[in-house]
Amino acid sequence: MPATPAWPPKSAPRLFLPGEIGLGRTFGIEGNQANYLARVMRVGEGDAVILCDDVTGEWLSRVTQVDKRRVDLMVERNLKPRESVPDFWLCSALLKKDRFDLLLEKATELGVAAIRPLVTRRCVADKLNLDRARNAVVEAAEQCARTALPTIAEPVSLDALLRGWPDGRTLFFADENGGTPAASAFADSSGPSALLTGPEGGFDDTERAAIRAHPRAVAISLGPRILRGETAAIAGLALWMGIKGDWQD
Repeated sequence: MPATPAWPPKSAPRLFLPGEIGLGRTFGIEGNQANYLARVMRVGEGDAVILCDDVTGEWLSRVTQVDKRRVDLMVERNLKPRESVPDFWLCSALLKKDRFDLLLEKATELGVAAIRPLVTRRCVADKLNLDRARNAVVEAAEQCARTALPTIAEPVSLDALLRGWPDGRTLFFADENGGTPAASAFADSSGPSALLTGPEGGFDDTERAAIRAHPRAVAISLGPRILRGETAAIAGLALWMGIKGDWQD
């Protein structure tokens, strides 16, 4: 006999919704999300849609009606609770829009808990559209089946970041001038941590001295080559997740 198809299918579309989802609730999806379901994914009545709310976890729903501008869903059951992610932050200097978009997407996929943008002297960009950034994070989370969204803070200056740094959190500083090999520094660490990466032009000497003087900062090296800001962030996050994060779970 043929095997029974998995339900819900792995191809079922995924959406994050505002507010809490609960058993038996119904949702009328409109706007861009409705367009995605109806025109891109071409869902029909009875099809499965996976819903997440960043609070209660992941839920199975079924399509009950599809109109031109609206898709109605009914929640059937909880599939799994909201995941627990490692307490690791990314503190990245702002980059050009396309490069920062890439960083937001990959940081979300890699499992970072929080993204804290900062403005430094050599930043090409000095502003961030938070709504746009949050949409990028949500889309990345939907794509990679993540159920816990990373938080995104308003950009702050490097000075403000250092002044307000929490006492119990290690700040790994990706210094292009060198430091402890990242793998060794990560392996020897414990507790909450963060990775600090710079802008297109790097940190200037004054900024570098201020970071290195901070009592929670640990200068690290990400290898012998000079990396772009987004490459340094992605490489550092991947390495930390493999050594201290949840990749071994």
